[in-house]
Amino acid sequence: MSDESYSTVFERLAPAMQRWIWRQGWEQLRPTQEAAAPLILAGDSDVLISAATAAGKTEAAFLPALSNAVSALARGESPLLLYVAPLKALINDQRFRLEGMLEGVDLMLTPWHGDVGETARKRFRAQPGGVLLITPESLEAFFVHQGNRLLTFFGGVQHVIVDELHAFPGSERGRQLQSLLDRLELVVGRRIPRIGLSATMGNLELAAEYLRPHDGSSVAIIKADEGEQALRVQLRGYEHTPARLSEKEAIAIEATGSEVAIEDVTDGDTLAVRDDLFRVLRGSNHLVFANARHTVELFADLLRRKCQSEKVPQEFFPHHGSLSKQLRQDTEARLKEGLKPTTAICTSTLEMGIDIGSVESIAQIGAPYQVSALRQRLGRSGRRGEPAVLRIYINEDAITPQTPLLDRLRGELFQATAMVELLLQGWCEAPRAGRLHLSTCLQQVLSLICQYGGVTARDLWRALAERGPFGRTLTKPMLVELLRVMGEHDLIIQADDGLLLHGERGEQIVNHYDFYVTFPTSEEFTLYYKGRPMGMLPIDGPLAVGQLLIFAGRRWRVDEIDPTAKAIMLSPSSGGTPPLFSGAGGQVDGKVREAMRTLYLSGIAPRYLSRGAKLLFEQGVASFRTHELGSIPVILDGEQLLCLPWAADRVIDTLALALLRQGIGATREQFALAIQSRDVDRVRDALVAFINAPPASAEVLAELVPTQVQEKYDPYLPPELLNADYAARALDLPGALRIAEELLPAFKAVIPQAQGKPENV
Repeated sequence: MSDESYSTVFERLAPAMQRWIWRQGWEQLRPTQEAAAPLILAGDSDVLISAATAAGKTEAAFLPALSNAVSALARGESPLLLYVAPLKALINDQRFRLEGMLEGVDLMLTPWHGDVGETARKRFRAQPGGVLLITPESLEAFFVHQGNRLLTFFGGVQHVIVDELHAFPGSERGRQLQSLLDRLELVVGRRIPRIGLSATMGNLELAAEYLRPHDGSSVAIIKADEGEQALRVQLRGYEHTPARLSEKEAIAIEATGSEVAIEDVTDGDTLAVRDDLFRVLRGSNHLVFANARHTVELFADLLRRKCQSEKVPQEFFPHHGSLSKQLRQDTEARLKEGLKPTTAICTSTLEMGIDIGSVESIAQIGAPYQVSALRQRLGRSGRRGEPAVLRIYINEDAITPQTPLLDRLRGELFQATAMVELLLQGWCEAPRAGRLHLSTCLQQVLSLICQYGGVTARDLWRALAERGPFGRTLTKPMLVELLRVMGEHDLIIQADDGLLLHGERGEQIVNHYDFYVTFPTSEEFTLYYKGRPMGMLPIDGPLAVGQLLIFAGRRWRVDEIDPTAKAIMLSPSSGGTPPLFSGAGGQVDGKVREAMRTLYLSGIAPRYLSRGAKLLFEQGVASFRTHELGSIPVILDGEQLLCLPWAADRVIDTLALALLRQGIGATREQFALAIQSRDVDRVRDALVAFINAPPASAEVLAELVPTQVQEKYDPYLPPELLNADYAARALDLPGALRIAEELLPAFKAVIPQAQGKPENV
């Protein structure tokens, strides 16, 4: 490094790390790296590093952490650096990056996940130490199968690096990881410094609390300030137009033996989106994100067929978690090599930090559910001093005299626009706090019994709550009830000396291959073509021989189904529809809904809206103003009342349950509260009763929900614990009470409108 770029920490790094920096041709370290190195080199601090994708946060963690390991190695120790990532592909990427850093250093590098061969595992078990790159599920397997040797394997751990930290808070998998890290510290008998790497998050203090439960204030937070990145945005809007052929016409043509082209039975607005993607993306590298695998498959197939019809090379490839590893890696390699123009149509599989190089632009089909996800995706674009480019495609139904009011408001377009506005303001969602995670708590009880060969209730309380991550929400009565019901289900039994052991059913669960996974999974069949695995298809609905489907961006016929081997044999077909994958959309934050209302009130279409999007925007504003929703957010719509609370989805769901408790049917519909009643006085009285005598807790409202079972081990929870868990996960009683008070003045005498239109209240 030159004198002009003198680094205060460069000389403190191990010589091998210095040599690696020189080989990269770096003239200076980034501010994030300069700030993180002294803290990590000291070896006694938890550090949270927040920066955009490709901003150098990985090196900010590894350069000093590896320097510490090299120093320990020189002292004759067997140091271990534990790296935890949410994706196997991310582990594979980091392996190649770290190989260069460790050149000439006698530190073993061991990736450990389901695709890693036994040779590497045996080598680590024989000589623990070096750098272990692992997923939470594989770390769990260590506790289950190697409980009596954990100190041998992890006794030398110096640092734990958690990559893509923002992917964990609020999820069952995230609570599992917290528990495993705390249990690891119990095993080694000391506090292990944790390093969290994260994209920008809405509340870094909450992220720090996730990284170090009960002591988040001690975490040093380093937030990158790399300057404002230029951003180019276009939001394109399309009004629905029908396909060239109706379903009836297509069936009649096929009955004659003629083939019906997929383009002839695809909606015109969908084809318009495809045509624009084809026009603007061909010739360079891009990522197109969709909210569902079904949409990924549809557009990958349509774009592939477009390439064929235009007689140009195929550049568009699907990428999602159900595809085979080989197909995903082929697409990733094309993007990274940059030798051939490549666009991946993907789900969130390419949202996180897999190294695919820089892409020219990001496209989003449909409104995203979170600004944070949009920000993370956008970090893939504009890395080399170029502006980041974002294109969003929104399809809305055509307006007819029968079109419902909510569809006239063009909610999806306004949701997408609100998210762009918040993105430009630098806002994104904060991590969710307060969930109970009782499904994962049950799983951790079974895991702890595996680790120690048996535990007492006191051991469990100490490991999970007293110092563990469940402590802020799990009470002793809850744990006692959980253990009681686990005994009823034969998950655990109690020996004469009080030791808790696995019951017969518990043994079956922990010995099943998916025990380490805390989230629910559907039964999956492997799809084969000429003996080559194409990927995994969750079987959530009927599937029959002769059925046509789209998978891996191509069209197939199901030739054979082997239920025993869980295999489906395919052959190419000219027809097909995308399979219906499982999975639900995300929940939208109240800040987004407030931003939507601001857009409706201003009526000013942002400049980045296309002509079609601007027309949809104007239609939404016109409907909003016609029905005076700015001043009166309650309206009679046919046989129901529609309320627009401009609140988080969780708040609206809670308010719907509060009305249901008063005997009034209500549900969340898009961003509105739909009340199945025209009796304004009755609804107003119900709201008054809710405000004046609210339920003692959200758990009372949760009792009204018939579909509380959502997480993997929820079926084992007793009703009272299931209610508590659901309430903490999905409801917001204080928010609902606040919104009810705000809505109450709107419930007044009905003001008649012109015939055929909804009526304001």
